Amino acid sequence: MSGGQRRDGGRGGRRHSGGRSSRQQGRGKGDRRDGSQGRDRGGSGSRGAQGQRGTTPQRRRSDGPPKGLGGDQVEGRQAVRELLLAGTRRTREVILAGDLDPAPILDDIIDLADEHKVTIREVARGKFESMARTEAPQGVVAFAAPLEDHGLEALLASAGPGGRPPFLLLLDGVTDPGNLGAILRSAECAGVTGVVLPRHRAARVTATAAKSAAGAIEHLRLATVSGLPKAMARLAKVGIWTVGLDIGGSDPVHDLTVADGPVALVMGAEGTGLSRLVRERCDTLVHIPLRGVVASMNVSAAAAVALFEVARRRDSGG
Repeated sequence: MSGGQRRDGGRGGRRHSGGRSSRQQGRGKGDRRDGSQGRDRGGSGSRGAQGQRGTTPQRRRSDGPPKGLGGDQVEGRQAVRELLLAGTRRTREVILAGDLDPAPILDDIIDLADEHKVTIREVARGKFESMARTEAPQGVVAFAAPLEDHGLEALLASAGPGGRPPFLLLLDGVTDPGNLGAILRSAECAGVTGVVLPRHRAARVTATAAKSAAGAIEHLRLATVSGLPKAMARLAKVGIWTVGLDIGGSDPVHDLTVADGPVALVMGAEGTGLSRLVRERCDTLVHIPLRGVVASMNVSAAAAVALFEVARRRDSGG
C-alpha cells in the first residue's frame, strides 16, 4: 500500500504495508562551550574569524546510506537529549549553532554532555548547516557510536517489563527514513521489545530517521537479517506468533485475538505491502478497515494503529 494502507480498486480490496528555564549569558554552563575557560574538551579554545567558540571539526557531508544500522549522526534537540540521557552508546561530540536563543532543553543538553564528558562545540550557522543532513536540525547535531545490531537470537530471548514474552516488529522493506523513524517511535511507545530489519533494500537509521524517531532508537533493540522469510521460520520454531498487516487479511485488526504470549507484527513496504514469501510465512493476516474518502494510510500511521491494537490485546490477555 502506498503509505501503509490503501484501497486497490484494480484488485477490489484494500492493501496494507503495512531544570533551568533559560541559559544566562556569562554563567558557568555557557562557559562549557568556550575553550578559553578550559571546559571545551578537546578544543583549542581560540575564536575563529567569525567569532565562533571552539574549533570546527572537519567532516564531509554524506547523504549515502550508513554502514550497518547507522545512527551515528543524531540531529534535533529531543533526539540529542535522549541520546545523552540514555547513555547506551558513546557520544563523541555535540555541535551547536552559534545563534540559538536560550531554551531549557538546550540547558539539558549542555548539562548532560558535561556530565558524560562529551565535547561541546559552537560553530557559525553556515558551518553548522554544512554538517546537518536533515532539513530542520534545530541547531543541534551529535556524533555518536553507531547503533548496535543485537542479532535475531538476542531479540528472541528478550522480554518486556515484568518478564513478559517478546513483542517484536518486523519491517518488510520500508525504504523511507522518515517513515522508519516514525514507526520506531511508535514501536517504542507501544512496548515493542525488538525490531527486525532486512539487511538489503530497506532504509537504515539515517540522520532523518533518527530525528523522526525522537530518541526512540536509544531504547529499542534492533537486529538486521539477510532475509525476513528465513527469520520468520526461526520465529515459528521458538513459538512466536506472527501477525501480518495485509490486503488479504480476513479479519479487522480490531478483532485480532492475541494472548499474552510471544508475538510479532509484520509490516510491509510503502506501495507494495508484504512480499509474497513474507505473507505466506505469517500465521495470520489482518487489515485496518478504512471508512473515509481518502484511499490510503501512511505506513507509519498504519503501524501505529496495529502496534497499539496488539499491545491492547496483550494487556487484556487475548
